[in-house]
Amino acid sequence: MRPRRPRPPRDPLAVALANASLLNVGYLMLGRYGRAVATGFVTLVLLDILVQSGHSLWFELVVLLWWAALVANGWFLAGGRNAWAGWSGAGAVRGQLAVALAATLPVLLALGLLRYDAATIGGSLADARRTGDCAKALRAERDIWFGDRLADSPLAADAERTARACRELGRAKADLTTALTGDTGALRRGFDGLASVLAHEPGHRRMVEVVLDGFLRGLPARDHCDTVLVTDWLGARRASHDALDRSVATVARTAPAALIGCGDQLMSAKEWATARIQYQNLLARYPGFARAAEAREGVRKATLAIELAQVTRLLEESDDATDLETGYCADPVKYSGAPRYRKGADKAYFTGDSEYVGKLPGSWKTGDAAKASLVVCVGEKGMGERVQTCPYEPESGSGGITNVTFRKIAVPVRVYELRTGKRVIDRKLQIGGSSCPSRIHYQSFLSGGPPPDEMYVDASTSDIRGAFQSLVSR
Repeated sequence: MRPRRPRPPRDPLAVALANASLLNVGYLMLGRYGRAVATGFVTLVLLDILVQSGHSLWFELVVLLWWAALVANGWFLAGGRNAWAGWSGAGAVRGQLAVALAATLPVLLALGLLRYDAATIGGSLADARRTGDCAKALRAERDIWFGDRLADSPLAADAERTARACRELGRAKADLTTALTGDTGALRRGFDGLASVLAHEPGHRRMVEVVLDGFLRGLPARDHCDTVLVTDWLGARRASHDALDRSVATVARTAPAALIGCGDQLMSAKEWATARIQYQNLLARYPGFARAAEAREGVRKATLAIELAQVTRLLEESDDATDLETGYCADPVKYSGAPRYRKGADKAYFTGDSEYVGKLPGSWKTGDAAKASLVVCVGEKGMGERVQTCPYEPESGSGGITNVTFRKIAVPVRVYELRTGKRVIDRKLQIGGSSCPSRIHYQSFLSGGPPPDEMYVDASTSDIRGAFQSLVSR
């Protein structure tokens, strides 16, 4: 058996440099194949964790320490510890350094290029965060690939945080756009999204401000009442002492005009009660607003409209009623816009039994409650004062004589001053007329039966007007 030829010496610098490639070439140069496999496995695990998990700078430091350990271990295994004891490298195998450089320089060059690419992307991300440009940030995040993650793991983690913040801001922006239609639920979700980014994604304040500013520039919304819903919610929002409190200034800028506009809008839609609330809210919150006089006028008009609507409803219930305990006649209310009840002729709105109303002059009455000074409730007629009693006998000559008493027509009336709703007259009108005609006409259950004991006088148009005149003129 021939003696084993001694292994030629290895250049410690070449081995250390070869291990710096992270490909364990130095161990292969030393024939340490088992160590090369074991350390290679550890290197792969560390790089996988670095790439997949996106750890911060501290884990990059762990990988760097592992790299330094491989370099140092290769140096010492190759006898580097004796280098200071006079080793001159005279026995080094030619070409070892060239091999080491061939293995390491491409790795280091690729790493340098990747670091440069990552730095470029990192600059774009930083600029996007500084200007609040989420679109630019997402483009930069999409440009990151495996090599960038390997070369600069913190950059990848940073980009993912920014992308996550931008996605949440995108949802918040969509909710805030919907909120401009008066959807306060979407408004709450939008502000919750902005607050979440501020709280959980530090460094993205400017991006939050850009989304918030875009929403605030949308105020006032096209619909005044939608604007009021939004500004009411913003005004009631509890201060968070962060960028979101910038909405307070926008509320002060847009809410007053929106309240007046919403009130006018509701007035046009005949929603007078809600319109009055908007005007009153303006006067209570912004009494010094330049258009406060418009709001006061709006309150007045809305109040009159509410009163008139109530009067109209009650009058409709009273129309054609034969008693005085229905609708307006039983529950009178005021209409402050009614013409004053004054001396002379007043227009009246007649409601109730209409038998005689049609014979009254048109100048006395109106079918428009807004133009009436009075409301005259007319009840069902009854027998009034006795005028004359006359005997009658049947034309057939059969039967005895019947005395028929003619009476005035008694009509119960209640008169209300519409402006105040107060009752000014409550009595029975006595309508006179002619009595004891030469012939009377009547109906009887029995053919040829006797006439009734009492009959109404025959009231002419002038008789009717004379009785009613005292109600509308004084």
